[in-house]
Amino acid sequence: MAKKRSKINFLLKVISTLSIVSTLLSYLSPYIHPESLWLLPFFGLSYPILFFINILLTIIWIFKRSKWSITFLAIIFIGTPINLRFFALGNPDITPKNENESLHIMSYNVQLFGLYNFDLNYDLQNRDSILNYIHKENPDVICFQEFYYKNKPTNFNTKDTLISSLKIKDYHEKYSFNKNGDRHFGITTLSKHKIHTKGDVVFKDDEKLSEDNYCIYTDIIKNKDTFRVYNIHFQSIKFKKEEYALFSNEEEEELSKKKSALMLMIAKLRKAFPIRADQALTVINHVNKSPYPVIICGDFNDTPLSFTYNQFNGKYVDAFRNNGYGIGKTFVGKIPAGRIDYIFHSKSLNSYQFNLQEQVFSDHRAISCKIYKK
Repeated sequence: MAKKRSKINFLLKVISTLSIVSTLLSYLSPYIHPESLWLLPFFGLSYPILFFINILLTIIWIFKRSKWSITFLAIIFIGTPINLRFFALGNPDITPKNENESLHIMSYNVQLFGLYNFDLNYDLQNRDSILNYIHKENPDVICFQEFYYKNKPTNFNTKDTLISSLKIKDYHEKYSFNKNGDRHFGITTLSKHKIHTKGDVVFKDDEKLSEDNYCIYTDIIKNKDTFRVYNIHFQSIKFKKEEYALFSNEEEEELSKKKSALMLMIAKLRKAFPIRADQALTVINHVNKSPYPVIICGDFNDTPLSFTYNQFNGKYVDAFRNNGYGIGKTFVGKIPAGRIDYIFHSKSLNSYQFNLQEQVFSDHRAISCKIYKK
């Protein structure tokens, strides 16, 4: 019995040591470019799991009345600033003096409005659900990622319907490719207010990117104020069906296939982390030179404990952490990615009424808030 207890304690100490080292490495991941140490982003990606493992181990060691519990409490305490990136408690007291001065902004990766999901009738139903949700929210500015529209005539109308229903005055768009010259896939910003200037931030090797991994910016005038709005879609991972199957419980999936898919997934993640990091550096350099207060929206494809997120954190305000509530999970696909869509803004601005879409019509939830000058 004593030997068995000794083995259990030894195993617990090994697991605890591994957990502590992994957690400390995850704390480092936002501060070191993935190109330098390619393993670090994986620890950052695993942090939510590590956090709960640490909580469990803390409880076990407290129950055992061991000094290991003090070590774990210290590790958790050191990570307090990191923990605060993952949830928000809300701030209902933030409101402007004049509601008309605020800009209602939304960011939404619409996954091509559900095109190619099942059949045309289902696709149309999904598209209509997205359009109805946007019409109900009625934002002033919408930043779309994975946007799709087809030239007329078409029964899968998207852009023209939005322009008409929301009374859009201007828009800015960039499409990475089109099919048959009449189907466009990319990124777009729609605005009810006048757009003064349009531009894009060119990523390194921009011409080699597929889909719509781009950054565009628009200078939007509301009343007498000008806001520069960035719409970003950082490098996608582009998982395939067999990789998503890793997260399913289908018994017919052979173990060898899952191992192969896992290695391919790791390779894709390893490739995407440094690309996104470089894209983030490119964008933040452009943002820092803006002559106007900025609002930064988009699908970052990275968690709050990443080098990508860290380029914006601190310099700009994360609207979710400023006025959101809960954990703010935006990605609802099969990969447990959590919060990867963001709205940041200048410190000279304030945000309120942060909203996370409840119903799911894409693999991302829409996020929105209202922003005004302090």
